[in-house]
Amino acid sequence: MLKKSFITLLFVILLTAGCGSNEPATLTIMTHDSFAISEALITTFEEENNITIELLPSGDTGSALNQAILAKDNPLADIFYGVDNTFMGRALAEDLFIPYESPLLASIPDQFELDEQHRLLPVNYGDVCLNYDKSWFAENGLEPPQSLQELTAPAYAGLLVAENPATSSPGLAFLMATINEFGTDGAYTYLDFWADLRANDLLVTNGWEDAYYGHFSVASDGDRPLVVSYGSSPPAEFIFADPPVDEAPSASIVAPGTCFRQIEFAGILTGTEHEELAQKWIDYMLSEPFQEDMPLNMFVFPANENAGLPEAFIDWAQIPDQPVTLPPDRIQAERENWIEAWTEVVLR
Repeated sequence: MLKKSFITLLFVILLTAGCGSNEPATLTIMTHDSFAISEALITTFEEENNITIELLPSGDTGSALNQAILAKDNPLADIFYGVDNTFMGRALAEDLFIPYESPLLASIPDQFELDEQHRLLPVNYGDVCLNYDKSWFAENGLEPPQSLQELTAPAYAGLLVAENPATSSPGLAFLMATINEFGTDGAYTYLDFWADLRANDLLVTNGWEDAYYGHFSVASDGDRPLVVSYGSSPPAEFIFADPPVDEAPSASIVAPGTCFRQIEFAGILTGTEHEELAQKWIDYMLSEPFQEDMPLNMFVFPANENAGLPEAFIDWAQIPDQPVTLPPDRIQAERENWIEAWTEVVLR
């Protein structure tokens, strides 16, 4: 009887141990709130790797990064997605990420790889550009501006709505485009340009949503036919038009120096207990199926040069030939000074 009980107990222990070994691990991915991907893609990865993916949306990029920094000794996730080149310097300075040179980087153009140590790997990009209301400009017999300086001309008085760089990601990107164009020293700096914009009846909002859906004449009852938005906004206008339209009602100004390129990255957080699985997820994010799923979910462009674009992007998105970028370490060193000086000139 004792022998039989012992065998039964041993069987139960072995069975329990066997079940435990097949329990899927959980891979937690910390993201900003704008992350979106098709459920089918997540399910495919889970099934192929016997894993559960847990998404951890954590506010906008700045808020999410702050949380990751505060928790870096006891990380909240295995992977962080959503650091862009405006926050990259800060993220790398905090030593948050494990280097990983994914084989998929072979399909990513060098211009997107800003970290030589591969702690942050480029996933997608988008351009912050001036968008304009095509009908308004046609009806008023006015050509859209083709340079930033033209925005200060009397013909464009009262036409532009932009966002506060202290509270808005596209607002900050547009500020950096002006810094690149006019510089911070000399006879006419970016602050002189912004002073001229203010004198030309510039409207500033705290966020993109208020600017775009509150004041831009294409998307609201507002009277501003120029807005700081994204190069992917015109295809979005076409896709979501109700009733349907034959062409996008807005377009982007993509003249040299007018658009700032935002690049978003993903990295494996130091302290992960699932480094090998995290590497597989990074590879998956850079693969063509994932990359081709992003445009219609997040309205960004794939970093993988082999990934195809949706038809609406091909027809209505304009990609600038000479977008603006600034070194992440310079942004990190100067961001707060730039914003403070801008606030003094534009808002006070």
